[in-house]
Amino acid sequence: MSERNEHDNNSEELEIGDEIISLLSEESPEQANKYDSLVHEAETHRLSGMFKEWFLDYASYVILERAVPHIEDGLKPVQRRILHAMKLLDDGRFNKVANVIGSTMQFHPHGDASIGDALVQLGQKDLLIETQGNFGNILTGDDAAAPRYIEARLSKFALEVAFNSKTTQWMDSYDGRSKEPVTLPMKFPLLLAQGVEGIAVGLASKILPHNFNELIDASIAYLKGDAFEIFPDFPTGGLADCSAYNQGQRGGKVKIRAKISKIDNKTLAITEIPFGLDTSKLIDSIIKASEKGKIKIKKVDDNTAKDVEIVIHLPAETSADVTIDALYAFTDCQISPSTYACVVRNNKPAFISVHEILTSSADQTRYLLGRELEIKIEELDEDWHYSSLEKIFFEERIYRELEKDSVSWNDQLQAIEKAFEPFKGLFKREITNDDIVKLTEKPVRRISKFDIKKAEEHIKNVEDEIDVVKKSLANLTAYTIEYFRKIKKKYGAGKERKTELRSFDVIKATEVVVANQKLYANVKEGFVGYGGDIKRDENAQYICDCSDIDEIIVFFKNGKYIISKVAEKAFAGKDILYVNVFKRDDSRTVYNIIYRDGRMGPIMMKRFCVTGIMRDKEYDATKGNPNSQVLYFSANPNGEAEILKIYYKPRPRLKKTIEEFDFSTQLVKGRSAGGSILSRNAIHKIVLKEKGESTLGGQKIWLDNERNKLNNENRGLYLGEFFQNDKILVLTKQGYYYTTSFDLVNRYEDDILIIKKLDLDEVFTAVYFDAQQKLYCVKRITFDKSVNKERFIDENPASYLVDFSADNYPQIEIVFAGKHINHKPELIDVEEFVPVKNPRSRGRRLSAREIGSVKFVEPLDKNPAANDDDDNDILPPNMPEGTPIQTSLL
Repeated sequence: MSERNEHDNNSEELEIGDEIISLLSEESPEQANKYDSLVHEAETHRLSGMFKEWFLDYASYVILERAVPHIEDGLKPVQRRILHAMKLLDDGRFNKVANVIGSTMQFHPHGDASIGDALVQLGQKDLLIETQGNFGNILTGDDAAAPRYIEARLSKFALEVAFNSKTTQWMDSYDGRSKEPVTLPMKFPLLLAQGVEGIAVGLASKILPHNFNELIDASIAYLKGDAFEIFPDFPTGGLADCSAYNQGQRGGKVKIRAKISKIDNKTLAITEIPFGLDTSKLIDSIIKASEKGKIKIKKVDDNTAKDVEIVIHLPAETSADVTIDALYAFTDCQISPSTYACVVRNNKPAFISVHEILTSSADQTRYLLGRELEIKIEELDEDWHYSSLEKIFFEERIYRELEKDSVSWNDQLQAIEKAFEPFKGLFKREITNDDIVKLTEKPVRRISKFDIKKAEEHIKNVEDEIDVVKKSLANLTAYTIEYFRKIKKKYGAGKERKTELRSFDVIKATEVVVANQKLYANVKEGFVGYGGDIKRDENAQYICDCSDIDEIIVFFKNGKYIISKVAEKAFAGKDILYVNVFKRDDSRTVYNIIYRDGRMGPIMMKRFCVTGIMRDKEYDATKGNPNSQVLYFSANPNGEAEILKIYYKPRPRLKKTIEEFDFSTQLVKGRSAGGSILSRNAIHKIVLKEKGESTLGGQKIWLDNERNKLNNENRGLYLGEFFQNDKILVLTKQGYYYTTSFDLVNRYEDDILIIKKLDLDEVFTAVYFDAQQKLYCVKRITFDKSVNKERFIDENPASYLVDFSADNYPQIEIVFAGKHINHKPELIDVEEFVPVKNPRSRGRRLSAREIGSVKFVEPLDKNPAANDDDDNDILPPNMPEGTPIQTSLL
């Protein structure tokens, strides 16, 4: 589905959802529960008019009781009922899923299939439920085994944060035979941790999952009054651009990409996939794009097991970097799910932000912890009250009132109550008849063994515990923060962020699509296209390769030009002068023209670029006067300026009938400029004398450090000004090197040590550890234009790069260890120590002594005069040319 269609559908859905919410908001409390009649009443209704009268009831039921989660516990009703049933079954052991489904059906009025699916999904989230057996695979899309073959139980985390019968509000189940929780007393932002997707009537809810530890950190930050930000984190990993996340509200969007790496120039590997997809769906989208000619691939292998591994083999002459961009542009390797955080709040659906969900959860956690503390104080007070009664009962021998046989039972109770009269001031509440009855129920053997001292110690401990609980209650926010910290410490291990947050570059589909068609033009008739009809036209000529999504630019002999989308066959206009594939924002393609302004006007010359204009609108490269005619035209992809020989028509007093004209003398101007007058004499013919060179100079290139891609927009590290045959040198921290072109589609790995414009004469110094000989070596090297990735240190995989320098006269300091630890550190002049060789040469051993550490120190200054001159060099703006990214590995 296109983004426009998706946007239209979302807009329509939002309008319907707002209408439903508005209607629900207007209902009275009695009307708000009208949908209960769909479940509880068994009346007969006329079919006529039922849709009109009952649609809102049905919509209310689906929204509130099926599809949308409640903000209090983040659960849909079926999920809540599953967890409640599992709590009733919980004895610490695993239960058959079929048994759990059966137990849940006591509370859920729908079929077992919906319960089973919901339970499997909860188990796959690996948060509330521990699983045993085949619960399916979210990476491959494999289904879970039958319920009778798999088992589940509540996790320790769920038991700690989701259940407390003392703070739970209960209601009757659908048939009135059992009690079920209205919502679970959830003390954690579960809704954001798990995410949710549900489709109701007139609205939907889609909340993306977030990171466990980050949610706890954000909750703590909120309770402290600090600002916080939370972004999605997906169990399938991948890369995410959350610049348009909009806090998960309606209209928000997240771009998610698969993680694709280059194994070599002809092999790509996908190791993480976008959330919501599985490897089968992803591979299907890749194959479909290949069949449509959008990308070129040889074959795809799915080696996914525990981790994702999709290997894509590329044919010869196919760029791996361009293919990566094409995979993002034309397949599900990049998806953009929309967000609409809809929850049930106050028995009505509400569209809110993930920030509101988190703050609501944190506030609820604080409230629930406060209620638990209040209940704890009540229980401790009761414990203190009874323990004090018991102590006095035995210490003051009030129990002897029970030994009087001649007195009735009621008289004994009254006598005991009267005996407590002197001590009533010591108690926090009134002594009730139930308290006295409870005392009399104590067995006689307990009376004989009652320990007064032990009772006093117990009362003291209870009083201390009451003080602690009251202190926690008085500092409830700090207590809640400490609670969150304990949860993170206890359960946060292994829940680190899996999705890498990045800012994505915009991939232009026309720049990465495979040229799967051939463009033809019938210049005489004015037809252009790539279809079979024009290919069979005898008067049509081949222009260039193109794709079926390209745009083309067409110039006519009268100076008009248009840009349109390429078609199988389309009429552009007669008298075509030039046609080719058009690239928007291309400021390096320069058009050179000479034209006659009107029927008898002067001869004009002009150089201009066409960067971006409206499609299918006619423009004019001339001044627009009638009967203007283009006399000479050239399109120059790199701003070349040719030299022409111009022959004028002879006429009296015209002394010079032939002259040369060099386009390089003219500036490149905008497309709307009229140009300059070349001559007022009539021209007989124009002949190309000499092809020119580019007048635009080199192309200035930067590396965007965040995206590891090249750009010409002054963003990131300046690499230099590049001409046609220049290369970029890349050195990695693993000791590899390779060169690339300065094509803007190039991608680079994350472990870059140095990236810069290649200088064949520049000398680098590498210190590395030779794992085979177990010694430290140094080598001075220059790099060639090798395209293949090669090692510039020892080929042994166990060998590693210690340090690296691009200084002209580097100096190394060696600190010794072992039996040579007392030997003073040694300084080595690397230029004198080892000669310059190629990258495949072996280095020289640094020392025969046992080495503790090696590092580069301040380089030597062997040519101070030259350095003084260098200070006067004029450097490019922002960054010196060729400034490398260099990281010391020591």
